[in-house]
Amino acid sequence: MTRTTDDLRDQADRAERLARTGMDSLTAERLLRAYAEECRSQIAAAERERQSGASPAA
Repeated sequence: MTRTTDDLRDQADRAERLARTGMDSLTAERLLRAYAEECRSQIAAAERERQSGASPAA
């Protein structure tokens, strides 16, 4: 089962909100920001794949 783009955006946003709460340690903040970036990278890859799939193959 693959994650949808909306799911990944929601998770990235949630990770960044958690990192900003101030309740987390520096290590947790770095992990959450890295996770948010990973989610956004997956979104970008999925969008590139979708766009390349929309183009007719030569």
